[in-house]
Amino acid sequence: MAPTAVERLAGAVLAAEAVALLAVVGWEIVALVGGDTIDVPSSVALIVLTAIGAVALAAFAVSVWRRVSWGRSGGIVAQLLILAVALGAATGQYADAGTAVLIAVPGVVGFILLVAATRRAARGRGDA
Repeated sequence: MAPTAVERLAGAVLAAEAVALLAVVGWEIVALVGGDTIDVPSSVALIVLTAIGAVALAAFAVSVWRRVSWGRSGGIVAQLLILAVALGAATGQYADAGTAVLIAVPGVVGFILLVAATRRAARGRGDA
């Protein structure tokens, strides 16, 4: 069965988030190579973990597009983690509301789309 418009949009949001994380990986690599890091092992670990996150988001995007349930659930968890990062950007000593909003908006949109896709899939199976 072909993906619905909601599933396509949810997959597109997840794919865009994966691309954004890959851009962060590139930024981290440039900082590492340019000597703009204090602790090299920690910087390398952060690069690896960020790359793993990008790969996970890409996998969720593909699976949502293919209507696989683990992609939707993993995507929802990822959106909640993104919202937690946005909350962290909005609070604390270096709080920046603009950055928090830029992080939170795709998280909220992705969360809403993934929940809608999950409800639609449940309705298609007759569970809802």
